[in-house]
Amino acid sequence: MQPADLTIVIPTYNEKANIEELIARISRTLGDNRWEVVFVDDESPDGTADLIFSLAAANPRIRCVRRVGRRGLSSACIEGMASSSARYFAVMDADLQHDETLLPAMYAELCTGNHDLVIGSRYIAAGGTGDWNRKRLLISRFATICAQRLIKCNVTDPMSGFFMLRREVFNSTVHGLSGLGFKILLDILATSPTPLRVLELPYQFRDRHAGESKLDSTVALEYGFLLADKMFGRFLPISFILFGMIGASGVLMHFAVLTILLKIFGESFVLSQSTATAVAMVYNFFLNNIITYRDRKLKGSRILVGFVLFTVVCSIGAITNVNVANYLFKLGTPWWMSAAIGIVIVSVWNYAVTAQFVWRSKTPAKLAAKN
Repeated sequence: MQPADLTIVIPTYNEKANIEELIARISRTLGDNRWEVVFVDDESPDGTADLIFSLAAANPRIRCVRRVGRRGLSSACIEGMASSSARYFAVMDADLQHDETLLPAMYAELCTGNHDLVIGSRYIAAGGTGDWNRKRLLISRFATICAQRLIKCNVTDPMSGFFMLRREVFNSTVHGLSGLGFKILLDILATSPTPLRVLELPYQFRDRHAGESKLDSTVALEYGFLLADKMFGRFLPISFILFGMIGASGVLMHFAVLTILLKIFGESFVLSQSTATAVAMVYNFFLNNIITYRDRKLKGSRILVGFVLFTVVCSIGAITNVNVANYLFKLGTPWWMSAAIGIVIVSVWNYAVTAQFVWRSKTPAKLAAKN
């Protein structure tokens, strides 16, 4: 079989019941064209990857990238495209809500050389969102308006999860992609250094074939992170901004606990201060584990080890903060400026060191096992 000219990247998590039907539909649609499908699975507990590996053993058009220790649709799509040598990449979901019969038209349009990217759109004539209720439709429309303010081209559905692009587009954007959240198309459109030649083709969004929807409050949170990264990421990493915001809220938590113990319960200052410090430390650690480093979240016994390391690092930072601020103050620096510089130093220290030793990301070699 000749090398694939088109790679269809499909991120999966607990989609075992949809895989065989999806492959069958894609096979019927694309026929003998030079295509392959790359599933990127984030350790699905339902055995999705095992099924894909068994199918791949009998079908060279099928590959599976099994990611270990993290999750995320956008980052999965990036790794899937990076694993391929094809000229064109398509991205679609595994739940059969995207219309696979549109793939040949997308492919044909890209092959003309007139377009850089072709989007399956729900919001142009003949497109549709299926049985969405009014609330979901309004939320989607609002998110679309927010997204359109970030991109350099006129696109009606920048939130679409169904699209096809040229390899050159991926190569020109990959180093700037945040990999955050679920909206990889928006990430690509907002990252492209030049406006892309985009064509939108209509399709009807379908009901999920099997399994459970992944839509929850986390999706909205991840979308907010992506928007923030595209707006401010060139100045500061979004993870540093989140780390700082959580740290600031931790200060408020500290003073709340201190005030309650000291003023309401009449405890000693030493006990109140010590308790408030411990509560703030626990608060900061777990909130960072859930939000800032959600893609490398610590679980099981690693939580205890991570918390101990986090406490040690932050304690060193606190001591450094006091010493630096005191040194600057003795040199004649105004007290507020001394304190501010100390806070900035300890914030950078805590962020950089905890990112490296507490929530250390795995190397690419350890992240994926490929078939």
